[in-house]
Amino acid sequence: MNALKNVKIITKMAKSILDAGWGQLKTMLDYKCAHAGIVFKVVNEAYTTQTCSNCGNLPESRPRGIAGLGIREWTCSGCGVAHDRDVNAAQNILAVGHGRLGVGIPVL
Repeated sequence: MNALKNVKIITKMAKSILDAGWGQLKTMLDYKCAHAGIVFKVVNEAYTTQTCSNCGNLPESRPRGIAGLGIREWTCSGCGVAHDRDVNAAQNILAVGHGRLGVGIPVL
């Protein structure tokens, strides 16, 4: 029982260290971009692997939940396009960035 408690504590510590590392990376990127005169914005990555980058829908055929993490390729039931999960996410994030550039990002 004590070993399980230790695993839970280590897992929480690892997550907080990872969160701190990402937070520090974002802080440094923000600082460096501001210094170089470049706009830096964080994109919410929620559903980027599940949203079809071709039609923009959340199809029924998408991978879901913890079990869906092992599914690396899927086909959209809406438009029939085959996706690699990582490439699809990258295309969706890029589209969000281009959309922000299209409407303009206010300068502080």
